[in-house]
Amino acid sequence: MSSDAGLDDEITSLKARVESLKGQVRLQASALLTTETTRQAIGAERNSPTKQALQIRVDEQQAHNQQCLYRACAGITTFRVRDPDPNAVDGGNVLGVRIEVMTRSKFVRPYYVLLNRPYPAGGGTEQRRRFLRVHRHTVPPCIPVGGLAARYLPAPRPLGDGADDGSGGDVSAVAQKRKEKQQDLSRFVRCLRREILRYHNRVAVIADLRRAVGLDGRKRDARELAGRSSLLGISAADAEAKQVRIDWKDGRSGRLVIGDDGDVVKLVVFGEQGRDREMTRELLSGGSRLEDVARKLGSVTTLPHHSHFIRNTDDSLKRQHIDIRSIIFSDAKLTVKSGLVPLMN
Repeated sequence: MSSDAGLDDEITSLKARVESLKGQVRLQASALLTTETTRQAIGAERNSPTKQALQIRVDEQQAHNQQCLYRACAGITTFRVRDPDPNAVDGGNVLGVRIEVMTRSKFVRPYYVLLNRPYPAGGGTEQRRRFLRVHRHTVPPCIPVGGLAARYLPAPRPLGDGADDGSGGDVSAVAQKRKEKQQDLSRFVRCLRREILRYHNRVAVIADLRRAVGLDGRKRDARELAGRSSLLGISAADAEAKQVRIDWKDGRSGRLVIGDDGDVVKLVVFGEQGRDREMTRELLSGGSRLEDVARKLGSVTTLPHHSHFIRNTDDSLKRQHIDIRSIIFSDAKLTVKSGLVPLMN
């Protein structure tokens, strides 16, 4: 029986090695197709089915690389949309914002925010007509779009308030209030994208934790790892994925809160006798970072790169550590669909 188990383990290890080598071959092939030497060699060949197939693959790979480069460098883009409603405000003119997000070396479906200008002019000034308002968006409900809009895209002062109706008042005070309520679309979009990136990376961290203890794996080694682990489950406790629930096989349960900087803000462990303060101190003894706490969980020894998510979510391109070569053409087929964006509240 022991020899059979060892043989099964060896077969499983060899299969994993084969899959890893296949991935490396696909990656190297994608890199070679875009080199100048390869293109010259293909162009020098005579017309043949092989040359045509290679040329098609080269063109597809170049188009894919160009799209990946654009989506990586232009994380935020704008476009114009026409509202088909005949009663739409501002003649149906809508400003669209497209937000690109990459997670696990792949681009997810872009998020869209549509803004319009519903405020009429008044008080002898056209300034009110330039104020924007969030009309529709496809951002997850757990992202505080309304709060960010209230902070960076405040609504103008109502008509008839202060100097707008000619009722007098301190003109300098009114002007000061107007200055304080200026909208900042650029900061609104940057902060919104930062919140979206943080959300996706928190979800990725939880998935990495589950995979590390074998809770998400279907292979034999994952089942064995889960059997040796003292953990029963790791899951998000809220929609924002800021709280993580941890369950042990001995009946204990824990709850930890993740901050914006990747630190564990709070950690509580409960056992049969109530709150387990000793276990809490033991988990926090190695540090307050999430990966430090994970190393104390027993079977979780290492974490993938997602554990350092906040340090890589800055909007500056210089701080985005994105390796475009890790996006394998055959595994990450990206298409840009044309047409109207589905609107969601």
